[in-house]
Amino acid sequence: MKITFLTVGKTEDAYLKEGIEKYVKRLKHYTKLVIIEIDELKNTKALTQEQQKAKESELILKKILPLDHVILLDENGKELSSTQFAAYFEKKALGSVSNLVFVVGGPYGFDQSIYERANEKISLSAMTFSHQMVRLFFVEQVYRAFTIIKGEPYHHQ
Repeated sequence: MKITFLTVGKTEDAYLKEGIEKYVKRLKHYTKLVIIEIDELKNTKALTQEQQKAKESELILKKILPLDHVILLDENGKELSSTQFAAYFEKKALGSVSNLVFVVGGPYGFDQSIYERANEKISLSAMTFSHQMVRLFFVEQVYRAFTIIKGEPYHHQ
């Protein structure tokens, strides 16, 4: 199973890049993780929030294939514990899902077209995090999930 992490905008802070790289490197032992960063829109001051979301959605949808299973990281999504997230990956693997695509939208969230294309929504927390931090939290949780699946000592109950 391949996991694609699709984000609007690039990770800018060096400490976050370093953390993300650390977990991406560790994940190579378990699964294929591809990170796709879509460039942030330029000259957005003349755009409404809805126009900005619509333009971002066009860019996001170009990166998604028809058979991809799309999961939005969304504040209104279902919250999972780390062990539930591990079980989620196991269930998808058993269900023959070949590519999971997790999407982080731009600063104003997702356009309706993205919600319509998505298969599911997951929330990392009831708290709000910067889009930059979410990237690190997400890859760490994917790594944690795979160590749980393999019964390795990274996660403590």
